[in-house]
Amino acid sequence: MDGIRIPSIQISGIDMRKCYFNPGCAFSMYKPESGQKILGMLNRYFGSVQLHSICCHHDPKLPHGATIINNCAGCDRRFRSLYKGIQTISLWEVLDSIENLLLPDHTGLTVSVHDSCSFRSKPQVHAAVRSILRKMKIETIDSPYSGTKSICCGDNFYPRLPIEKVTELQKKRATQMPCQNVVVYCVSCIKSMVIGGKIPHHMVDLVLNEKTEPQETRIDVYHDALNQYIEKH
Repeated sequence: MDGIRIPSIQISGIDMRKCYFNPGCAFSMYKPESGQKILGMLNRYFGSVQLHSICCHHDPKLPHGATIINNCAGCDRRFRSLYKGIQTISLWEVLDSIENLLLPDHTGLTVSVHDSCSFRSKPQVHAAVRSILRKMKIETIDSPYSGTKSICCGDNFYPRLPIEKVTELQKKRATQMPCQNVVVYCVSCIKSMVIGGKIPHHMVDLVLNEKTEPQETRIDVYHDALNQYIEKH
């Protein structure tokens, strides 16, 4: 996987008449109001972006040539690979491209970054995330297993592996982080870092200057609720 690179689309080439932001099912469950806040930020600083709430497991029902700005790495992968005529770009690349974006000051916070495994082949996303962190005055100390070498937090192995084994993988991944504070940009990764004894900070929460909440950490209960949400959206 380290040798694979998937290029992003050109931000300047996005047709703003067909531009949408999809927060992702997990994040919509986690903090639905934050998705609206990010949408407001995009409309204020980037352009006229519409909210898209259809799950990536379903037909997006969008016009050919539409662009979906994704908060979730899994959504990015599914929308661009499963549905013809749909292109995607990460929220972090878009936000990083905005020169006058007003961001909070987190001076004094030093973190490691756990990169979403579905973005492993997109180093441009890793770079954008770290650029935004620098703009928020956050120092980063990365694990050797980051960026294109990032390792799954363990969550993706459920339910193929027993919960006890998944928990072992979550704890193992957390211990690979040099810092106690760990930045993530996936809701499932929040839970893995908590289970591993780390303090997670979701990128959206940092951008909105809000506290990251672990919420439900029982992996079976969390995934049952997530699957029910996916079926309805």
